[in-house]
Amino acid sequence: MSGSTPFKMRLVHLDLKGAPPKVSYLSEIFPLFRALGANGLLIEYEDMFPYEGSLRLLRAKYAYSPSEIKEILHLAGLNELEVIPLVQTFGHMEFVLKHAAFAHLREVGPFPCTLNPHEAESLALVGAMIDQVLELHPGARWLHVGCDEVYYLGEGEASRRWLQQEQNSTGKLCLSHMRAVASRVQARRPSVTPLVWDDMLRDLPEDQLAASGVPQLVEPVLWDYTADLDVHSKVLLMQKYWRCGFPQLWAASAFKGATGPSQAVPPIKHHLRNHLQWLQVAGSRPTDSLQGIILTGWQRYDHFSVLCELLPAGVPSLAACLQLLLRGGFDGDAKAKVENLLGISNLEMMDPVRQAPCSPPPGLSAGRGPAPSLAATSLPLSHKSASICAALWTRCWRATRTSPAGSAPTTAGGSSSTRSWFSTSTSWRSGAPSCRSWRPPYSWLSTRMPWKSGWRRTCTPACSGCTLYSLAGTLLRTPEGTAHARGLLLWAGGLWAHVSAASCGPAVSGPHTVPEGPGQPLGERLENTEGSSTGRPAL
Repeated sequence: MSGSTPFKMRLVHLDLKGAPPKVSYLSEIFPLFRALGANGLLIEYEDMFPYEGSLRLLRAKYAYSPSEIKEILHLAGLNELEVIPLVQTFGHMEFVLKHAAFAHLREVGPFPCTLNPHEAESLALVGAMIDQVLELHPGARWLHVGCDEVYYLGEGEASRRWLQQEQNSTGKLCLSHMRAVASRVQARRPSVTPLVWDDMLRDLPEDQLAASGVPQLVEPVLWDYTADLDVHSKVLLMQKYWRCGFPQLWAASAFKGATGPSQAVPPIKHHLRNHLQWLQVAGSRPTDSLQGIILTGWQRYDHFSVLCELLPAGVPSLAACLQLLLRGGFDGDAKAKVENLLGISNLEMMDPVRQAPCSPPPGLSAGRGPAPSLAATSLPLSHKSASICAALWTRCWRATRTSPAGSAPTTAGGSSSTRSWFSTSTSWRSGAPSCRSWRPPYSWLSTRMPWKSGWRRTCTPACSGCTLYSLAGTLLRTPEGTAHARGLLLWAGGLWAHVSAASCGPAVSGPHTVPEGPGQPLGERLENTEGSSTGRPAL
C-alpha cells in the first residue's frame, strides 16, 4: 500500500488526555486508519492508563481497564497497526505531579509540569510507570518517553545549586535525565528502543550531544507542526543528529490540535502543506533516511488546558494527509479517494483565518482563557460546515448505542431505510433541518462511514431542546468530553459554546508557548486537586 512513499511507518497519534474514545469506537475507526494508509499508532495514555499499586492514584476516574488495553492492542493487531505507547517522563508531568503525594518531585514547587531530575525518587517514579506500561505491551518494539517542553528546567533550588558547579549546564542536566530514563528502559526490556521528542536537543552543541551517550540509546522524533522550520532547516537538523551518532530519525507532523489551544475544526490546507514539506525533506535524503512519520493529533495542549479539535472532527484532515504521504501529493485523484472512503461528496479545504478581536461570551470572564469567536476557529464555517461538524461530534465518540429498552440492538443488518445523516432529505443539502425524531445508527461496516453521524434524522445544532444533547453525553467517555461536545453543538448553531470549556479550567500552556511564570497561584490550586493523596506512596 505504501507505494513510493519515503515513510515506511505512518503512525496516527491518539492523544487520550481529554475526550478519550471508548474501545467500541476504536474498533470502528482502526479499520478506517488502515484503509487510509496508516500502519501504526502512537498512544499517549497519560491518566487513562490503568496504573496499579502505588501509582493507582494516577488513574483518571474513567481510565481504561487492563482488559480494555488488551482489547485495544488486539484490535490494532487485527488491522495491522503497530502500537507504540507513550509515557511522559520529564516534561508534561502534570497528571502525576498534580497529586500531593508527588508534589515534592516538582522541579519548581508551584508548577507540576516538570519533574525534578536530581531526586532519586523521580527516576524510581518514571521507572515504575514504564514497567507497568511495558507489562501491558509485551510486543512493543518502541516506547516513546516524551521529554519535550521541559519548562523551568534549571530553575529549581537543587538545579540552581548544581548549575553553580563548573561545566554544568541545563543541556547537560537534560541529557543526563534522558540517558537515565533510556537506560532504565533498555535494562528492563533490551528489545525496546526509546523515542524522544527532539525539541530539547535541537540547540545543544554537537560535541556535547555526541559525548552524552544519548544518541546510542534513543531515536529522536523531529517535530514541526506549523512549518516553523523550512525544508533546508529540517535537513540541516537531520544532518546534525546523524553526525552526533543517532542511528535512526523520525518525523512528526500534525493532522489536528496544533494550530490553536481551543480550536474546533482543523485547517486541512495548512496540514497538507506541512506534510508536503516533510515529503520534500524525506525526498532530499537517501531512501529510508527517516524511520517513519507520526501524524500527531493533540487533544489538549497540556493536562489543564481546554480541548482542541475532537478526533472525529479531525478525520477528514487525517485522511487527506495520509493520502498525500502515500501518493506524494494531493491531486484530484487523492481528493476523490478521500471523499470515497469517507462517503462525502466534497472535501472542504479552506485556509485558516486570522483571529479577530472579540469579547467574551455572556457569563464567561476574559480571564477564563481566550475569548472564543467564529473568527478564532481557523475555519470560516458556513452553515453546511457547521452542520457537518455537529453531526461528527454527536456520533463518533460512541460507536455503539443500545436500542431503547425492550428492543433488540441495532446491527449492520438493520432496516435499509436507516441511512447516513448526510443522505437524508433533511441534511444541509436542503437547508437547516427541523427538530425531528431520531433512530439508532447502523454499524459503520454497512455504510463505510464510521466517523459520520449515522442518525436518520437530526435537528439544527441551535435547537436547545433536542435529544442530541443527551446523545452527546452517551458518546463520550468522560464528563469533560461530554461538556465539550455539547458546547460544540451550541457553537455550531451560532451560540456561545465555549462556556462549557470553562469547566475544564483555564489553558496553562501550549506546544509552542511557555506557561506563566512563578508567582501565579496555580500550584496552590493544584495542591487540592480532587483525587490527590496526602501521603507519599512507596515506589
